[in-house]
Amino acid sequence: MYAERLLPFDTEAEEAVIGSILIDSDSLSKITSYVKPEDFYISKNKSCYFSCLSLFEKSEPINQVTLSHELSSNDLLDDIGGTEYLAYLVESVPTSIHIEHYAQIVQKTSTMRRLITTATEIADIGYNGVSDVESSLNKAEKLLFSIRSERAVGDFVHIRSVLDAYMEETASLDSDPSKISSTIPTGFPDIDKIFGGGLQPSDMIVVAARPSLGKSTLAFNIAQNASFKGLKVAIFSLEMSAEQIAMRLLSSQSGVDSHRLRINLISSDEETKVIDTIGQLSELPIYIDDTPIQSVSEMIGKAKRMQSESGIDLIIVDYLQLITGGRANSRQSENRVQEMGEISRSLKGMARDLNVPVLACSQLSRAVEQRPSHRPILSDLRESGSIEQDADIVSFIYREDVYTTESEWERKNPNDQYPANIAEIIVAKHRNGPTGTIPLYFRNDVVTFESLDARPESIT
Repeated sequence: MYAERLLPFDTEAEEAVIGSILIDSDSLSKITSYVKPEDFYISKNKSCYFSCLSLFEKSEPINQVTLSHELSSNDLLDDIGGTEYLAYLVESVPTSIHIEHYAQIVQKTSTMRRLITTATEIADIGYNGVSDVESSLNKAEKLLFSIRSERAVGDFVHIRSVLDAYMEETASLDSDPSKISSTIPTGFPDIDKIFGGGLQPSDMIVVAARPSLGKSTLAFNIAQNASFKGLKVAIFSLEMSAEQIAMRLLSSQSGVDSHRLRINLISSDEETKVIDTIGQLSELPIYIDDTPIQSVSEMIGKAKRMQSESGIDLIIVDYLQLITGGRANSRQSENRVQEMGEISRSLKGMARDLNVPVLACSQLSRAVEQRPSHRPILSDLRESGSIEQDADIVSFIYREDVYTTESEWERKNPNDQYPANIAEIIVAKHRNGPTGTIPLYFRNDVVTFESLDARPESIT
């Protein structure tokens, strides 16, 4: 029976780690980043390692005498077997040269014990969480991911290795910046140019606008363009259903009016286009989760699961303010601003953990509507300045024709053409590059953005 099986541990490896430190105290610095006191199964070895770390943090020498004194000062010397045990540890290992090998064994067996304990916790969740299956699954996933994240160890890397990777990446780069292999092309050359070739891995990109100005449309256009390059795109849509997104993509790609497509009022030629386009879109690696209410932890869990199962190249979130923070009544919470900060930090963390760009749509506050100039600024980001802080890129969508009629424009700008259907993509923050404004043409009939040089010839 499982209850009768012993938890995995390695006595010799634990003793060899402590012995190696007592032989050469400098060897401790090789393993402190990934071996913790709780990784030791045998209590006296755990106490010894903890005391070694205490001495290390105080920059004191570590040897039999100092370790004995440290243990004694915490009433632990007798518990570990006295100075005789410390002498035994020194004699148990001939050299400290293999301390990293011993430490890896200690960490591995610790992880296995943690896995066994977690399996028991997951079993308890299964027995007690029948009424809420989704919540139970999320708790179980969180427990498993916590084990993996605890094993993730960051350490110094020499700048040479970073520069070598950069040189390898840019070796094939010529006049076309979209050839940088790690970037995700947006499909809009002017945007790719200002973004340094496209969306960068581990970046959080925010596209913000007032309602109905096209933030979802731009995000879906980018998803569609990336997927045609064979890149896997995960879309979290908390506002629109998967069917609505599919219809938008179908209209955009086929060029058939979205309203007539929705009510099936299309010609035979258009029907042929639609059928052909369905065949094309069906092969694209676009995955949509349209769960309307979900927490950021649920989204991260789903993204990590998809990454481990099939991989992800780009994540799109539509939109930030609809994500819950996991607390009851979070929408009515007076701490919503703080909660939005936690959400934006979590999404940025997800981008870094998975090493993929996360493009998140965001609402703007009503302050935009209440001032003479409706062109958005960074302080207009709704509910949280943390969005501005956490995002690597913040871009706004602005359309003059939404706020100014043609007659008003001609009166104020008699020598300039009315910017009908012209959207300004305002890059207001770019952590690693330039800011600026990119004009795009918005085709309302097929709900899509196009580069100005690609707009219909009838538009001048």
